[in-house]
Formats: sequence, C-alpha cells, structure tokens
Amino acid sequence: MKNPRNKANWPRYVLQWGSLAAIIFFVSGLVRLLFPKMEPADPEALCPVGGLEALTTFFVRGSLPCSMSSLQIILGIVLAAAVILFSKLFCGYLCPVGTVEDLLMKLRKALKVKAVRIKSWGVLDKILRVVKYGLVFWIFYMTATASELFCKNLDPYYAVATGFKGEITLWMSIVTVSLVVLCGFFIDMFWCKYICPLGAISNSLKFWAWLLGITALWWVLGLVGLKLPWWVLLAALCVGGYLLEILCGHPKMQLLYVQKDNEKCNGCGLCSRACPYGIDVAGVTGKVTCVDCTLCGECTGACAKGALAVGPCKKSAGGFWKYVPALVTLLLLGIGIWIGGKTELPTINEQWNMEQVDAGSLKHFSMEPLRSVKCFGSSMAFKGKLVQIPGTHGVKTYVGKHRVVITYDPAVTTPEKIQEAIFVPTRFKVSAPYRQEVTQVKKVTLRTESMPDRMDLNNFGMQLRLSGKKIYGVESEFGCPLYLRVYMDPAEEADAKWFKEMVEKKSLDMPLPDGSVRSTPLSFKFVKMEPDAELLPVEDYIRHMFNPFEAEFNGRYADGVRKRALVYEGKPQFIYEVADPNYEKPVITRNLPFLSNHLSREEGIIGVYLRLNEEFIPSIQVRFAAPCTADRIWELMNENPWTITYKEGEDVREEPAKIAFKTPGVVKPWE
Repeated sequence: MKNPRNKANWPRYVLQWGSLAAIIFFVSGLVRLLFPKMEPADPEALCPVGGLEALTTFFVRGSLPCSMSSLQIILGIVLAAAVILFSKLFCGYLCPVGTVEDLLMKLRKALKVKAVRIKSWGVLDKILRVVKYGLVFWIFYMTATASELFCKNLDPYYAVATGFKGEITLWMSIVTVSLVVLCGFFIDMFWCKYICPLGAISNSLKFWAWLLGITALWWVLGLVGLKLPWWVLLAALCVGGYLLEILCGHPKMQLLYVQKDNEKCNGCGLCSRACPYGIDVAGVTGKVTCVDCTLCGECTGACAKGALAVGPCKKSAGGFWKYVPALVTLLLLGIGIWIGGKTELPTINEQWNMEQVDAGSLKHFSMEPLRSVKCFGSSMAFKGKLVQIPGTHGVKTYVGKHRVVITYDPAVTTPEKIQEAIFVPTRFKVSAPYRQEVTQVKKVTLRTESMPDRMDLNNFGMQLRLSGKKIYGVESEFGCPLYLRVYMDPAEEADAKWFKEMVEKKSLDMPLPDGSVRSTPLSFKFVKMEPDAELLPVEDYIRHMFNPFEAEFNGRYADGVRKRALVYEGKPQFIYEVADPNYEKPVITRNLPFLSNHLSREEGIIGVYLRLNEEFIPSIQVRFAAPCTADRIWELMNENPWTITYKEGEDVREEPAKIAFKTPGVVKPWE
C-alpha cells in the first residue's frame, strides 16, 4: 500500500528544520549580514546536556563549570520536566543531531540503499544500548571532577558548529561525527538509540519514580552513617536506567501518548515502517508506551485510516491534540529561555576562615562589571586574590553579568579597601609617539566611575584609538572616583565635553577585517576632568609606558645547578639585539616566554630580554657567551618548530614558531 505521508505532521518539520536553520544562521556568523554588530552565538548556549552537567557539578562542588550560565541549567531542568510529563520532545522536535539522523535515513531510502537492521529489543540491541549509559557516567564524572564541560570533547554537534576548532579532543570528535554520519546512514537513528548521552538521560527520566527511589536510598544510607561518594549515586542511576530500559522499556506515567484505535486499524503496518526508532506500532493495543517514543508524529502521519493520534487518552486523541507536542515544545523552550534570562546561579560560592568570625556580623557588597571574571578558572583566580586580603571571608561570582558579591568583616576592612587591594593598575598604548615629530607629551587627568576591571581601560583605549585624535596612551590609577591619565600630543585639542562623550559611549564598535563590526556594551561614567595638564619629555613617557621582559637561565656545575651568569662570569659576554617597534605589542610580548624557553636549551645563552635600546626602540636582546655565536642565535630564532620544555627532562614538545624575524640583529658588548 502506498504511504500517503499525511501533511498533518508539518509542525514537526517546521520545528526541526527551523531550529537547524536558526543554529546555522546564528552560529556560523551569517547573522552579521543583517546585524553587523552581533557576535556569532555560542554553540553550547542552549544545550540542555551541558545544563544538566552544570547542575550536577553545582551539587557536587558548589560551583558551575567554566563559562556555564543559568540559562543552560534552566533548559536542562525544562528538558527533564518535558520528558517526565510528556516525552522526549527535544529529541523529536529540536535536536540538530536527531534531525541529521532523520535526514540520513530519508536519504538512504531515496537512494534505495538497503538498511542494516538491528532487531529491536534483541540481544545486540540491548548490548548496544549500554554504550550511552557508560558515556553518561564518564561525561558527568569528568565534568564534576574538573569543572569543565567534558561533553565538548566528543559532542558531534559542538565539533561541527565550531568547525572542529572548539574545546574538543580531535580524535573523539572525528569518531562521534563518523558514527553520526556513517552508522546513521545504514542504521536508523543509530546515534540516538545507542550512543547519545541525552538519549540515556531522557530514557532514564521516563522511569523517574525508580530513579527517585535510588536517590532516596543513597540519601538515607548517608543519614545512618554509610556515606557513599556522589559518583556511587551517579553509577547507580546509570545502571538503574539501563536495566529499566532493557528489562521494562514501557514507562506508563506520561501525560501524552500515541493512542491506537484498534477498530480503525487495518493492519497495513505503515506506522511501524514510518517510525524512526523501529517501534512495532502496528502490534500495539491502546497506548504506544515504548521508551524510545518521542511523539514525533511520523506514525500518525503515515496512518491512512486515522487509527493513530496523540492525546492523553483515546477519547481525547486527535483533532487539536496532534499539534500539542510541537506547541508544548515551543512553550517549554520559551519558558526556559525566559526564566534562564531572569535568574543566575553563582559560578563559585566560596567561603573561608568562617570559624574566626561571627557570621551574623558579616556584610556583603557587589562589583560589576568585572569583565575578567568570565568563567570558573577566572572566578577561582579572583577568589585567590581575595583570600589574601584581611577581613574578606567569601565570594560569589556570576559570570553571565561579570558580577561578584564579596563577603567581608566590617570590623576589619571596608569595600573601598577591598576594591583598592584587588585593583590592577593598567596601561594601554593607543599609538606610538615619534621623537622626531614631538619632543613632549601632554598628560591629562580624568576622573571616572564604573571602570573596576582592567579590561575596561582596554575598551576605553580602543575608543580613543578609533577617535582619530593624536592620543598616545592611557593608564589607570586607583581612586574614588578612578584616575585615568591620558597622554596625547600637546597640540591636540580635547576638552571635558569631548572626553565625557568618549567615556560615556554606550558601546565599543570595533571594525573587523571581514567588514563586520563587533559591538561591546559599555557603561562607564565621566565625573570630571582635572584642570591642570602636565607636559613631560617624550623619552620619559616612552620609558614609563614600556613593559620590559627578562628571563635568565640555569647552567650546571658538577655540584648542582647555578645561574648561567655565574657559569660565564669573567668571560666575554655579548648581546644579540633585534630591534622593532612592534615588539612591544601583546602578540609579541605574550610569546616571549616561549622564545626564551626555546633558546634556553643552547649552551652559552645566558638570558633573553625585551628592553628599549639607545634609540628608544623596543628590542629583543639575547645575552650570550662562547661557545654560542650570533649566527647560531639567529638560526635558533628562525627555527620552526621551536622546542619547548614544559617540565625539565620529562615534557619536551615541538611547537610552531610564534614570532617571525625578518632582519638579523647586531652584536653589542654586554655591559
């Protein structure tokens, strides 16, 4: 009998292809064609698996994995609620990998390629189903242990969405993408049935009462003194979910099911052949309760007799109810995004030295935006600073809004003292003054607010660079309000009104090489401009703004390790100097430790420095003595790859050269 493919299933196709198109539009950067200021979306921004991983980590460690927000967590909770109340709606209507698997199945049928059949609920089917539960345990254990989303290492969607350039393990990503494409082409929904961790979680949640019982047992054992590690509970839930799936396979506590009217059914079997998961719908009497069912509607759309319909019971099935799964999917997604945008869990919630104080006497204050606090790692680094400040006892970080809430003892310290202690004075070079053009630099002092982070000065410096005026640099100094020192050409005119306009711009709009614009929201406040400007020699300004680098190496005597400077003491020493104004740029300075590490393996090289030479030009200087020569240094500097020693005698790697050198240097005596 010819399959009529009822058009009533169009809501599913609209959601499937609409969500896939939206992902491609926002993640690929095509969104910039219409909205030039909008950045490409984070591929993991709406990932419910990451949200459930983050929630697990929050319960285990009291912190969130790096870069996770409450949006993903809320969406993970919404997904769990959807599975418990309705079915695997995300899998059937939104998941991009599921859509690709569905497309591959249709492509195989169109090409008339014979499928590889794995008998549903046969021995091989049941064995393969254990794989996804093993992955769930591995992924959640690794995430909670390291506070990093481990699923990124092997998620096929994340690998493709980032162009295999994200936080992936390449071989894992290649394997999983291959499983999706190759196995998915020959075996219907191979990834979804046997590999997908979200499939394991969703199938387990259909037996939520049993999982709740396992969790209650673990909790009771802890109350009576048998405290089992958290991973034991995780393992028990994974094992329990797998056993329930293969031994039961028919949960019966949902609100919605595909309902079958046996009187209308003519036994044609079109419904079973249309089911992506191979469920024997034709052999069902009443409700389709198979754990694999996603309420996708393919079986109802294939039925020519109207014997199948979605509904809470047989009497209400059909009519409007056939649109309910798609509508519920959209509604829950909207609710999740709305709630996730309104709430935020702390990435870390840490306390220390609480036994030394009366908790009731402690106070809290918040700071935002601290743009350098953007993930778990930077949150812990911020906590490390606070621990060193007397009178501080806790911190919560909210990376979504770059906000921190600090707990302190008012009898010991104040918010102002804490802000001063954590403040990092920062310098930003806008452009380079040339001594042949100017002999003096004018220093103007501004007072501003809402610039607590070192990244704020960089953003303001970029605003000055885009202004077109002859401004050379800007630096910050703690104060309430903050001090900003702006260094500019003495002939340049810029009054308080102009500076106020620059400080209070609502966004930094950076032109990018591809013609688009990257927009960063800003909220700085201008307080005033100090009346007296100061003139200083250009040489003093250059020295003041220059950040030198120095690395000296060890050599070996028979009795141990000594400084190479001591090894070659009394012998002629020289400097091999390569000068370039660009050497003070961050792209160079952040790679100088790699260069010095690479050069340090050569006997006779004593140290590597970044200094100003006699002409006030930044120069990389290599200090050396015999047996090393200038030609050998130039050869080493131009080697590709560089040899980097990460751990003496154990971890030596070859890395691509990080700095290119064009003009050989000059040799000078070491003084």
